[in-house]
Amino acid sequence: MIQTMGLTKEFNGFRAVDNLNLRVERGDIYGFLGPNGAGKSTTIMMLLGLIPPTSGKIYLLGEELNPRNVAIKRKIGVVSENQYFYKEMTAQEYLAFFGELYQVPNVEKRIDNLLEAVGLKNDRNKKVGAYSKGMQQKLAFARALLHDPELLILDEPVANLDPTSIKQIRDLIEEENRLGRTIFVSSHLLSEVERLCKKVAIINRGRLLAEDTMENIKRRLTDTVVLEIEVDRDITGLEQEFESLPFVKHALLQGHHLEVELKTDRDYRIELSRFLYEKGFLVLSMKTKEMSLEEAFITITQQNVSLLTRGEENHEKA
Repeated sequence: MIQTMGLTKEFNGFRAVDNLNLRVERGDIYGFLGPNGAGKSTTIMMLLGLIPPTSGKIYLLGEELNPRNVAIKRKIGVVSENQYFYKEMTAQEYLAFFGELYQVPNVEKRIDNLLEAVGLKNDRNKKVGAYSKGMQQKLAFARALLHDPELLILDEPVANLDPTSIKQIRDLIEEENRLGRTIFVSSHLLSEVERLCKKVAIINRGRLLAEDTMENIKRRLTDTVVLEIEVDRDITGLEQEFESLPFVKHALLQGHHLEVELKTDRDYRIELSRFLYEKGFLVLSMKTKEMSLEEAFITITQQNVSLLTRGEENHEKA
């Protein structure tokens, strides 16, 4: 659905996007992440044909991007960080205007369904200029979906929204994806990206640092795994015995709970369970403590990428 090859953009000698290679498959909810100034907005403007790349290629929906190709643009819906609205129009008039522009069939029914989906049905006859920023954001989402696009490009889609509205939009994004829509999301709200996205790309200073499923990225960023364990009685005071085990790097024991950091060269859960059994403890639960997307993002963007590089080398050898 989206592929960039060597995508580069320079402004007066400054390289905002540097040899960027992205691949978004059909049906993905794809998160595009990076700190301020990383090159996200510049990349999105190139994807939309608003600014030309200095070099490289962009493919959308299987075709090389041509800003004059109106047929391709009709297959894309966009929610941008900075929306422009005709504020003297009502929401109904605003969507009807774009419905006519895109020649949407059964446009009245489509508008009704979308306004209900984003929670604006009762405000359809209010002027857009009287809408709060959050309401305007939801209207922008309705407009992006109006012409039933194959691809949605969302730049900060839940900006200015309260928690209830964020959930409404999240549910709508998930439903649109279930219906087969491919969704490209750029957002600062990492918790939302973690809930929504199947795959993420992280860029910094215009360069791609990682592109993979979140599970694979987190796995490649650490050479240890932390297990959270609950046992049937107090285990405090046995730290030294745990850390004497050759596969344990660190142990934190408090009451009935343990956090044990293990090497990842193989699965040591059986050995750890046997050790606890021999010490007279009954394991009530054992689960892996996952790195959050926020932790992974911070690790990567601080350029601690040696483990990622090592993971790529190991993958090539396999």
